[in-house]
Amino acid sequence: MDTTLNDTITLQIDGMSCGHCIRAVTNALSSVPGLQVRSVAVGTAQIQANDGRAAKQAVAALEAAGYPARTSAD
Repeated sequence: MDTTLNDTITLQIDGMSCGHCIRAVTNALSSVPGLQVRSVAVGTAQIQANDGRAAKQAVAALEAAGYPARTSAD
């Protein structure tokens, strides 16, 4: 299995408005195995993921934290 982080993915995230939201989103994304958080700003995040499954898990983790999200390609 290839464990290199090779796909950079931009997530669009709804419901963010402040620094607390940025910390909450960063924590939610950091809990997902197989991805690395590159940056988080109000309304968006960039991650690097091993595969599409990690990206789907990132979206699910954000939604569980109360932040509806989608990849830019969606």
